[in-house]
Amino acid sequence: MGIEGLAERLAEGVVVGDPGVVASYSRDQTFVVPGEALGVVLARSTEDVAVTLAWADENRVPVVPRGAGTGLAGGATATDGSVVLSLARMNAIRELNTADQYAVVEPGVINADLDRAARAHGLMYAPDPSSHEISTLGGNLATNAGGLRCVKYGVTRESVLGLEVVLAGGKVINTGGRTVKGVTGYDLTGLFVGSEGTLGVITGATLRLRPAPSAEPVTVAGTFPSMVAAGEAVAAVVAAGIEPSLLELVDRATLLAIDDWKNIGVEDDTAAMLIGQVDVAEPREPAARMAALFEAAGATAVAVSEDRAESDELLGIRRMAYHASERLGHCLVEDVCVPRSKVPEMIARIEKAASGHDVTVLTVAHAGDGNLHPLFVFDRGESEVPAPVWAAADEIFQGALDLGGTLTGEHGVGVLKRRWLGLELGDDRLAVQHAIKAALDPNGILNPGKAI
Repeated sequence: MGIEGLAERLAEGVVVGDPGVVASYSRDQTFVVPGEALGVVLARSTEDVAVTLAWADENRVPVVPRGAGTGLAGGATATDGSVVLSLARMNAIRELNTADQYAVVEPGVINADLDRAARAHGLMYAPDPSSHEISTLGGNLATNAGGLRCVKYGVTRESVLGLEVVLAGGKVINTGGRTVKGVTGYDLTGLFVGSEGTLGVITGATLRLRPAPSAEPVTVAGTFPSMVAAGEAVAAVVAAGIEPSLLELVDRATLLAIDDWKNIGVEDDTAAMLIGQVDVAEPREPAARMAALFEAAGATAVAVSEDRAESDELLGIRRMAYHASERLGHCLVEDVCVPRSKVPEMIARIEKAASGHDVTVLTVAHAGDGNLHPLFVFDRGESEVPAPVWAAADEIFQGALDLGGTLTGEHGVGVLKRRWLGLELGDDRLAVQHAIKAALDPNGILNPGKAI
């Protein structure tokens, strides 16, 4: 089937069939090889989305929604015979209400752009994925993205008050509202956040804003002789009742990858770096306590920022991690999450799996909330993930579950984690999720093969 019929229902230029353009919209940040899509819809309005889904449902054509394509689980990769529905051009901030502290946005708004708009009014948008300068809010909503500040402010779902969603047949519904509290009926807002485009397409969101910190945050960075020692520092900070706005862990392999790229200078005895930040009204005292806990856990060096420039420089090391790792080869990026007290043990299990299967694993972590990102690096010449990489990943995922954790803390399931779903959810919970999918998407057109 072609897409001529769809093109006839939409304005000129909205539907694109040029093979080169289609190919560019068919991939995300992963190495997953996409299928051949029929075309791309460059949606400009909710109406464009509704028309697209109505046509697709009538003709049983799969639809793959996408934002900026920064996903790390293959959730936005095209499937054969699908239409890729790009929401990147729906990029308006429809409303920014300072009195009630919320914003109404379209899905193509860049995360950092909303934060900057809010800060102009003394507010902030809290969710802060490492890709905040390029990822869209629609993608953040679809995967329930987390980020660096989620240790204090929570993942995306905690900042969503309501949604505008287009269902499979083209009907538009609104969930939630503009109030901080609202418990009428089932929590449909929470259901659609994190559903990876499999239940509906989000075309608008009412997002909670918060007062921006009144003082410049203070950042603390420490280097450690082992990953386990750094993990013990994380546990000590949490146990001490310090409320960091972020607490990030970077292993030696990642630091060396960054050093090879940006020449940051990594000492021979540095096995890990831990970066914490405090954004309370009087941040110096808790930052000093954090620095002391780093030292007590065995840090070989500790630095405390004196101003915003130093703080940004220290935090910039963490933000470079993925791009530095990507320079080494294909990356299978995972994100297990365990109880915070289990971070040191989970780190040890990752190191053991990497060594036991002789694979390269670089680890960074939102350590303050137990969310670890082991990045499995393999040769770009490989057309598929090598067996030892899958074996190490199997061991790491099972280890996370054994420690009371989960398979994914913020990246979503996409296609790359479906192989492990049964381990965590079991047959009964999977059956409930399939029943919800069948009720909202009876013809199975919404991002088939993803998430569940």
